[in-house]
Amino acid sequence: MDLDEAGRAQAEALVERLAGVPLAQVVSSPLERCRQTLQPLLGARPELGEPALDERFGECHYGEWTGRPLRELAQEPLWRTVQDHASAAAFPGGESLRALSHRTVAAAREWDEKIAAEHGPDAVWLVCSHGDVIKAVVADALGLHLDHFQRINVDPCTVTAIRYTPQRPFLLRMGDTGDLSGLRPKAPAGGDAVVGGDTGTDA
Repeated sequence: MDLDEAGRAQAEALVERLAGVPLAQVVSSPLERCRQTLQPLLGARPELGEPALDERFGECHYGEWTGRPLRELAQEPLWRTVQDHASAAAFPGGESLRALSHRTVAAAREWDEKIAAEHGPDAVWLVCSHGDVIKAVVADALGLHLDHFQRINVDPCTVTAIRYTPQRPFLLRMGDTGDLSGLRPKAPAGGDAVVGGDTGTDA
């Protein structure tokens, strides 16, 4: 499925939004709409080369649910399980949400370790993926049980930023549609949370 006009406009806007953010690596789901989303950014920053494709960031395998209207799916008995007890939901002919969570969280953590080893612990990297994938990774970063991941909303072409440390992940942005220059690396705080909203001094 190709991006529509609104999606193409959002992808173009992403170039300026990320202009102040140094990117060490770009990774993508293999699906065409993700690759199309990245085209303007990679065209503006040719030094990044082609994105690394990782199927673990691909869309959930919905099996027999693929392509069916939501109003129709909402009548299925499985719908309530997907909404209220995601860890028990498995799509007929597809995968379970539990399997989705395992593969995507593992991919995010492995890529972060690899890029940190190659470019340093403050390296920033980008992955273009899909709503349920991002929700699963955010739930893991927040320490939420998968059954709560439907409380997270991810709109198209928004930016969610997670900083991984040896102690814990930090959710820096979620569903961001504005200026992203604040994602530039800062003086590291190790694995500790900033106290007092980062209003103190180093003195």
